Amino acid sequence: MGTTLKQSWKEKADQALGASPEDATLSKTYLFVSFITLLIGGVLGLIQGLNRAGILELPSWLNYYQVLTAHGILLILVFTALFTIGYFYAVLSHNLGGLLPKARKMAWIGFGLKVIGLIFVIVPIIMNEASVMFTFYPPLAAHPVFYFGLVLLVVGVWMCAFGAFIQVANWRKKNKGQHVPILSYFATGVFVLLFFSSIPVAIEVFMIIPWAIGWVETINVMLSRTLFWAFGHTLVNIWYLTAVSAWYVVVPKIIGGRRFSDTLTRVVIILLVILNIPGGFHHQIIDPGIAESVKFLHVFMSLAIGFPSLMTAYAMFAVFEKTARKKGGKGLFRWFNKLPWGDVRFLAPMVAMIAFIPGGAGGIAQSTNQLNQVAHNTLWVVGHFHLTLGTTAALTFFGISYWLVPYLSKRVLTPAINRLGVIQTIFWSAGMIFMAGAMHWVGLLGSPRRTSYTTYFDNATALSWDPYLIFLAVGGTLLMIGVLIQVYAVIHLMFFAPKGETEFPIAEEEDNASKTPYWTERWGMIIVIMLLVIAMGYVIPLVEMIVNAPPGSPPFRPW
Repeated sequence: MGTTLKQSWKEKADQALGASPEDATLSKTYLFVSFITLLIGGVLGLIQGLNRAGILELPSWLNYYQVLTAHGILLILVFTALFTIGYFYAVLSHNLGGLLPKARKMAWIGFGLKVIGLIFVIVPIIMNEASVMFTFYPPLAAHPVFYFGLVLLVVGVWMCAFGAFIQVANWRKKNKGQHVPILSYFATGVFVLLFFSSIPVAIEVFMIIPWAIGWVETINVMLSRTLFWAFGHTLVNIWYLTAVSAWYVVVPKIIGGRRFSDTLTRVVIILLVILNIPGGFHHQIIDPGIAESVKFLHVFMSLAIGFPSLMTAYAMFAVFEKTARKKGGKGLFRWFNKLPWGDVRFLAPMVAMIAFIPGGAGGIAQSTNQLNQVAHNTLWVVGHFHLTLGTTAALTFFGISYWLVPYLSKRVLTPAINRLGVIQTIFWSAGMIFMAGAMHWVGLLGSPRRTSYTTYFDNATALSWDPYLIFLAVGGTLLMIGVLIQVYAVIHLMFFAPKGETEFPIAEEEDNASKTPYWTERWGMIIVIMLLVIAMGYVIPLVEMIVNAPPGSPPFRPW
């Protein structure tokens, strides 16, 4: 009884006074390094955009594919992972009465592994020994050290995932029969996906290492690509699920509203976990050697993700309208005026949600066989990617940082930094409209992705792309300004903003909300169903690729 009472008081103190110093330091370290990574990746993105537009000629010691590889690795693998882990460990600390020493230690070990892995990955890229792009699958071969770095990045993620599992299991043991707090439930779903989706890419990397060293002459390219996309496809939805956690739980609190439905929220998480990993073959629609029936199955699984997304869209706009009308909003659309558009904590994730409408529609187009044939190897795909990761995920992460960093640092968001955040959101949105819009359009005109600038000997078709590529460069420049503002704002909020207490915003349910069924807590059952769905999508094609393996490929290094 005394222990329970003591724990209860500790939880209340944590919620009132913010995270403990040890927990706050952990999350702040993750967030700080993630935004430094964003800064470096943003500079590389600007260089890449200017070069692709034919405006900037790279020096002899630096080539486009080095820049492309580093930009992708830093932003897709490192920035997103570090932010997600830092954010959700802050969630677990706040929701569950502080981090267990074991969980905190595992997160620090994971951080160390990821930093060492990042160094191992970046050094070969700088030395022009690993220009294999973000996808890094055969037949392109990097220096073996690059792949050792990838192994450390994956093991670092596993350490953090198991630290989170230990934390949640400990809370459930002490709170039998209770529902895990909703943001910690999101964290559980994200770490489940991070762990299981990274298993295929770990297997792929362990296949590649002896091939890259020269111990084996050839590698099964089709199997390698398939293992990569089992991870790569899921990674996109891990960012999405992280963003959705803030949409469902944080944004309603910021606008003065309530959460839509705890049951619906948990069902959305369960659906995203179960349906996520099968779907990778929709990235391989044009690949030969894969049965059409398997591709159709994975396309169906990819499109199935649309259902929880539509549920989310309905839930969020229902919350917006209900809250705005309570504040006096009138008319069919005039109630939008009652939403706090001047608050960056709302504006950034709101723009992210709006961007997901064309981003999701583009994903549906790319999952369709006939349309994919047109767009697959063009800049359209890059434009789509910048809408989903670069806008929907990144802008939500930025919006989170304006309350999470002050909360962890025991500082406050000042009106000046809030205005700066609004300006940053405008720059970012305008930059993405120019850049992603130009990429989509010029992609439809046939401009290829993954290539540096060329006119193909002044071919008329290639020359017709140039005006659109200029808009790409304009957008990249605006985005770089946005990166600089965002990194400045985070550093200011972390170290220089006025001292004070910032709330961890978690919206309450509606007063008349229905009781959440307890089966939603049965993660063992959810994971078993997920594994069955994965088996349905992958066992037969993987066995086929191994038993009837195509001729292997030696390593290629065309740079």
